[in-house]
Amino acid sequence: MMIREAMISDAEDIAKVHVNCWRTTYKDIMPDEVLERLSYEQRIELWNANLSTEDGHLVYVAENEKGEIIGFVSGGPEKSGEYPPYGGEITAIYVLSEYHSLGLGKRLFLRLLQHFNSMDIHSVMVWVLADNPACTFYERLGAKPIVEQHIINMGGKNLNMVAYGWLLFR
Repeated sequence: MMIREAMISDAEDIAKVHVNCWRTTYKDIMPDEVLERLSYEQRIELWNANLSTEDGHLVYVAENEKGEIIGFVSGGPEKSGEYPPYGGEITAIYVLSEYHSLGLGKRLFLRLLQHFNSMDIHSVMVWVLADNPACTFYERLGAKPIVEQHIINMGGKNLNMVAYGWLLFR
């Protein structure tokens, strides 16, 4: 398995991983109609835009031995300024379910931390649905809950978000 920086040409494959992971990860958390409305085409547009910007935001992908993208992480400078001292934000991290428990999520996370370190960003946060099983993933990586709030409405269902943070590297 290989981790590398994403390229514009990866947008379609990242979008597929993104949609497929949402459908498995959030199956029992979000209403079915929200997950059914997800569109590869919309996510391809999103990832084309994300991969085209030069704002310090970076995406890394994990590839299997066949060169297929099976996971990704994205992040950049934290833009809201509402949660000092967190200077960086992980905006997405997903690995296809059949590749869970192989350490890929951790490898993607650590690669993004290297990027943050090169930008002189030494504190990072991530927003996650409170009911997401990935909360334990972040806790195992040393994250501490910062705040639980940011209620969002998805398909008529209110969902709580938790911000986790790391103040750990230099």
